[in-house]
Amino acid sequence: MDRTILHCDCNAYYASVECIMRPELQKIPMAVCGDPESRRGIILAKNELAKGYGIITAETVWQAKKKCPELVLVPPRRGEYTKYCKLINEIYAEYTSKVEAFSIDESWLDVTGSLHLFGSGEEIANTLRKRIREELGLTISVGVSFNKAFAKLGSDYKKPDATTVITRDNFRTILFPLPVTDMLYVGKKTADILQKIGVRTIGALASLQRSEVSKLLGKSGELVWEYANGLDESPVREIGQSDPVKSIGNSITFRRNLLGEGDIRAGVLMLADSVGARLRKTGVYCQTVQVQIKDPDFKVISRQKTLPRPIHLTKDLAEAGLEIIFKAWNPEKPIRLISLTAAGLTESEEGGQITFFDAPSVRSKKQEKLENTIDEIRGKFGKNAVSYASILKTDIVSKRQGDIPLLSENKPDFSAGDDS
Repeated sequence: MDRTILHCDCNAYYASVECIMRPELQKIPMAVCGDPESRRGIILAKNELAKGYGIITAETVWQAKKKCPELVLVPPRRGEYTKYCKLINEIYAEYTSKVEAFSIDESWLDVTGSLHLFGSGEEIANTLRKRIREELGLTISVGVSFNKAFAKLGSDYKKPDATTVITRDNFRTILFPLPVTDMLYVGKKTADILQKIGVRTIGALASLQRSEVSKLLGKSGELVWEYANGLDESPVREIGQSDPVKSIGNSITFRRNLLGEGDIRAGVLMLADSVGARLRKTGVYCQTVQVQIKDPDFKVISRQKTLPRPIHLTKDLAEAGLEIIFKAWNPEKPIRLISLTAAGLTESEEGGQITFFDAPSVRSKKQEKLENTIDEIRGKFGKNAVSYASILKTDIVSKRQGDIPLLSENKPDFSAGDDS
């Protein structure tokens, strides 16, 4: 028997939550953006009125304002988005234990075992739409199909607040005319390759031979070919079940270009602070640090460094990241974005080629104690309860928080000195 899979996608999620918090925003074109103070900030979400002006997600603020000068911009409130995400998924969990989040506003549900309790997949989808609209004030679009890939296409097919059912009988009629870029994991690079051989639709991709696509795109080609032909058999994971974490990273597109060593140090410290805290919270160490740099002309370079021993401290991550950058990049050249990723994760700090000189020092133990204390303070009072002076003094990111106690008044050498 075929499975019954739902893909539930919240409509204009960030913007919709903001409109719940501030009902007056429902009557005007508005958008949530990464940095309302910067012309280079990007649109994260927009309401239906803004969409009517042709405003699209991921375009810059200045482009959006050009289309709609009266557009109201608001900064994101991620805590509220997380809160509503939890409430939404709690409703989903009343219908099945197989709820797999795809992002903060999207989830797959396998309701195969619940049909005898709640009706058909379409009926369950309509019930979920009604409940979320009435109980939370949000709307969702739902795709119903026999696999995850087609359910995802179904939720995208008609918006907002709609249900689309894709079956073995109708999927060719509904999906094959769609652009190939609508498929999961078909990004711009893959689409460009396919278009060179005349493949612009899902149907055209499905009509190729599997071996032909594999030769063209490698292993990922086989996957997207299977998706196009409805051969996706990937399961929907149970609540709480997840794949092992392979890497932990973060990136920042800065409100202005970074220029000089001081800017770069502050930017890397922000990233290392975030990544290090997540490593320690997860209880893992990393053996490799990866850095990606993007300049204002969108030129990108990527570098990585294998470490002599696993690490999880902010200080060590920052030092590794800076070493990579200063070897590969002229500090006087502008930087628009930096990403820092901890890879090669392990649950033990033992490993690598450790020598006598790599043995933990008294200073590294002090640093461990300091950073654990920071984690505890943030866990109790919030992530903005304490920060580094060098971060607070810089203008490379937006300042939307109030005064935050300084962790250190010294230059950012990322160490636990007596004055920290």
